[in-house]
Amino acid sequence: MRVLVTGGSGRLGQWTIRDLLAHGHEVTNADRRRAADGDATAARFIETDLGDVGQVAGAMQGHDAVVHLGAIPSPYGHADEVVFANNTQATFAVLQAASLLGLRRAAIASSVSAYGMAWTPKPFGARYAPLDEAHPLLIHDPYGLTKEVDERTAEMVHRRTGIQIAALRFHWVALPEELAGAAAGARKHPAGVADNLWGYVDVRDAATACRLAIEADGFGYAAFNIVAADSLGADPTEDLIRRHLPETEIRAPIPGTASAFAIERAARLLGWRPRHSWRDTVDAAPEDGERS
Repeated sequence: MRVLVTGGSGRLGQWTIRDLLAHGHEVTNADRRRAADGDATAARFIETDLGDVGQVAGAMQGHDAVVHLGAIPSPYGHADEVVFANNTQATFAVLQAASLLGLRRAAIASSVSAYGMAWTPKPFGARYAPLDEAHPLLIHDPYGLTKEVDERTAEMVHRRTGIQIAALRFHWVALPEELAGAAAGARKHPAGVADNLWGYVDVRDAATACRLAIEADGFGYAAFNIVAADSLGADPTEDLIRRHLPETEIRAPIPGTASAFAIERAARLLGWRPRHSWRDTVDAAPEDGERS
């Protein structure tokens, strides 16, 4: 396929382009700037204002699918209204252009921030775990709100046009070299990352999810948790939940240090299963006498 990747010069965008190229797809990167280096520079680049339907349509012409990753990635660093306007306008513009050009496949970057716990000024825990895609969206911040609006936009476009759209709810997308430090921090201060249920996803697995989301067939519109199979914690996940999130109901067994997020939908409909863990290369077990 010919695939347009918006935000292809960003962290996840560059890895997604590499993955797509490695699997035989032709790729165009639509972004405000070129990728600085790496394999992503092998893709065609078109400087694009992602909020402009005309510019996006011009970049998208001749493509079969789009992976929309271009966005402000957190609620900090910009005014609330800038985050909201930028992210929601870009998603609408990309999906509007896809509709006008007759594309049949799209994936958009949503986030587990849509559940509301990540950036809230008033910390609270998930209602239940494993946290699946049916969990209510309880947002307290403008970034998480953009993800809910983006998902509703995608759902509307699917209903109107029939285009297949995956909303990929990424957890923190981590580079391989970042994981050891993050795991050590979670071990020392587990309460500090309890709101995020000690989750993460390796950037390589996140990139694979982007590709599989446009290669898969038959799901129409769906949101998917894209989270590593294990947690950043060293202690059993159920113990961490009981200790730090007593209000969170454990609805099904979570074996050992498995993730507190349910990821079965992505496995069933996309064929996606995370292959990478911080535990692959790091022994982060607690030292004798250390407790979280």
